[in-house]
Amino acid sequence: MDKRFLTPAETTQAITENGRRVLTQPLSRTVVLSLLAGFYIGFGAELATVVTQDAAAHLGIGVSRLLGGSVFSLGLMLVVICGAELFTGNSLLVKAGLQGEISWGKIAENWTVVILGNLVGSLFFAWLMTETGLWRSGQVGTHAVGIAAAKCQLDFWPAFVRGMLCNWLVCLAVFMATAARDIVSKLLACYMPIMAFVASGFEHNVANMYFIPAGLFIDRALGVQTAGLTWGNFLFGNLVPVTLGNIVGGAVFVAFAYWYVHLRGTRTG
Repeated sequence: MDKRFLTPAETTQAITENGRRVLTQPLSRTVVLSLLAGFYIGFGAELATVVTQDAAAHLGIGVSRLLGGSVFSLGLMLVVICGAELFTGNSLLVKAGLQGEISWGKIAENWTVVILGNLVGSLFFAWLMTETGLWRSGQVGTHAVGIAAAKCQLDFWPAFVRGMLCNWLVCLAVFMATAARDIVSKLLACYMPIMAFVASGFEHNVANMYFIPAGLFIDRALGVQTAGLTWGNFLFGNLVPVTLGNIVGGAVFVAFAYWYVHLRGTRTG
């Protein structure tokens, strides 16, 4: 009988070995894959916005968050199954760095290219969704602006902690998807942690690269200026603390933790 999953130790080694790709992967490939990740997370984010536009009023806030998280998981499913470079998931490159498979300079280079690619892809997708005019239907537009404004009002420390908890779950989703050997199992591995972080109200930097610009674009199209909803608050009030929290959540609580348990003192390959 074929083995249907990898053990945690095998998964840790597989992720570490996969990290070697940054040594030989052409820059153009990294750029395209990072743009795609921005698009894919955008698909999940816009779907969550549409699905939850009036769900709380009819089903309650908890169920609305559950629904939003369920459909938002589409984003990571597309990243994992179709292949893309997502900044938060690439926190797991730290395992390869700790094991000496790749240099810390290469990790920093990959993170820089990927986060910029994710940002450009997300901004472009947010603009595309604004151009569809679909936000004019129902409460989608006002809901999108409300989501963006709420994220821009977070203080630094809560945003940081929410980012940390978010990527702890995202990287566990990637870990489990790597362990899974078939498509259905990989989809389920993506679904549960992503649903959990969205329903809990945690913060994902690439998701916010869609949510907040979409709100800003729609706000401008409506001809209003929602208090606190500015590009400055997006970049420095939300994106900076959330990104730092995402790095800690993925690099420390998943990458370092499983490297320490399974690979410390060994040599890969």
